[in-house]
Amino acid sequence: MCSPGYGSTRGMAMTEGGTEHTSAASDVDGTRLTWSMASLFLLTALMSLGYGSVFTLLADIRDRFGFSDGAVGVIAFAGLFSGVLSQLFLARFSDRGHAVTMMRIGIAFATFGMAWMVVSTELWQWITARLLLGLGSGMIGPAIRRVIITRAPQHVGTNLGRQTAFDVAGFVLGPVLGAGLAQVFGLRAPFIVLTVAYGLAIIPVGRIRDSHPSASTERGRTRDLLRLPAMQSALLSAVSFYLTIGMFEALWAILLRDQDAPTWLIGVTLSLFTLPMVVFAPRGGTVAQRRGPIAVVSISLTVAALATFSYGVSPLWLIIAVSGIHAVADAFTMPANQVAVAISSPPEQLAVGQGLLGAIGLMVAALSALVGAAVYDAYGRTVIFTATAVLMLLCLLGARQRWRARPALDDIVDAAA
Repeated sequence: MCSPGYGSTRGMAMTEGGTEHTSAASDVDGTRLTWSMASLFLLTALMSLGYGSVFTLLADIRDRFGFSDGAVGVIAFAGLFSGVLSQLFLARFSDRGHAVTMMRIGIAFATFGMAWMVVSTELWQWITARLLLGLGSGMIGPAIRRVIITRAPQHVGTNLGRQTAFDVAGFVLGPVLGAGLAQVFGLRAPFIVLTVAYGLAIIPVGRIRDSHPSASTERGRTRDLLRLPAMQSALLSAVSFYLTIGMFEALWAILLRDQDAPTWLIGVTLSLFTLPMVVFAPRGGTVAQRRGPIAVVSISLTVAALATFSYGVSPLWLIIAVSGIHAVADAFTMPANQVAVAISSPPEQLAVGQGLLGAIGLMVAALSALVGAAVYDAYGRTVIFTATAVLMLLCLLGARQRWRARPALDDIVDAAA
């Protein structure tokens, strides 16, 4: 039988390997949090926490070591660059039965990178340390999501939503931890604490059994994955989402300041924006799996696009009020995008699909931030936020047009039953 999304269903029977039928049965009860799943969620939060901490301390690093703004930008870009490459070219090894091994190696790289920051003084040392941290993070993310998808396929939406909640929570706590430790104990303190935390993270990961490759011997290529209409749809949806994410990161504080918002209010809105994502993301993943991810993002991305448009024409109080609705919509979009990629990927390319999603998200957000800042400076808020909203809706329309997928998870569920 042929699937309109990705072709033949041959070779889709997949479990976590060996005696995983029994393990899957316990993990398939997705209403309870198993040790292995909790370990994956905590590792996700820890990696995001490290990223958020380093991002917050870039200004302190610049002042302490006398770097230029451009040099600090290179440090930040180094992690983005290696993270994108890692997700694009190394995720495939997680699909070949080495998911847990990739996590361990990724943690090792991240630990080494963080430890190097403890002693770095020269620009090249900081750049290399960020390259290692980005490389490790890029290896870990797709591997984690592959194990989550195959470990409890009946509840993949809920579990991907939970992972999103931990991811966002870690990123939110990172700046608080980094700034607090640096203020009290000095600039090196956050890197010391994170080095120890990363090193200890290898212990719980060691208790997770490796995921075995698909029963199929086929090893698809990334460009083959990109030819699938369902994958094109999922990635167009992701582009729509990350357009506004990049814009938000680059312009939110500037937008509010230009509307005479005090610094404390800007900080509060940034914190409150993330709260709905932590609370509602698990629910968003559940709904995406039950009703279909494209059906969910059709609503959530439309709401996000309307909110984005409103930022260009609204007074301060309305901008802040609408941002709360926007945050709830994003809490449904983030896990829905991951579910869309999961059910669009052949079972032998689950990690590759997730890596592709992560890499494209990073690139679109970075490009959106760069272009958005320039357009905002040249033409003002109405032009940039209106243009972003239009682009978001165009990508969403493209996603709806290309969505033709028979869920690969149906075969995975049958194999785990």
